[in-house]
Amino acid sequence: MTTWFVSRHPGAIEWAKRKNIKVDQLVQHLNILDIEQNDIVIGSLPVNLVAEVCQKGATYWHLSLEVPFQLRGLELSADQLFELNAQLQAYNVQKIF
Repeated sequence: MTTWFVSRHPGAIEWAKRKNIKVDQLVQHLNILDIEQNDIVIGSLPVNLVAEVCQKGATYWHLSLEVPFQLRGLELSADQLFELNAQLQAYNVQKIF
């Protein structure tokens, strides 16, 4: 079992370190072919990729936060992620059609 953290954002990476989240592989881009059953994938991935992760029998944890309008599109720091109460939430996504 491998825990993957998918992010290109320094603030998110620092946030995970401060939260003591155990990560085996830190990548900027997820290659779905690398994911195996029982892996854990953490990030803010598009829903179609999340469905593929789940279809492979892995668990997806979404880095969730509510970003106010004035901060959208900006690179957020770890401190800002804490202020915005960022958290990991598990999702099971299935493609229907």
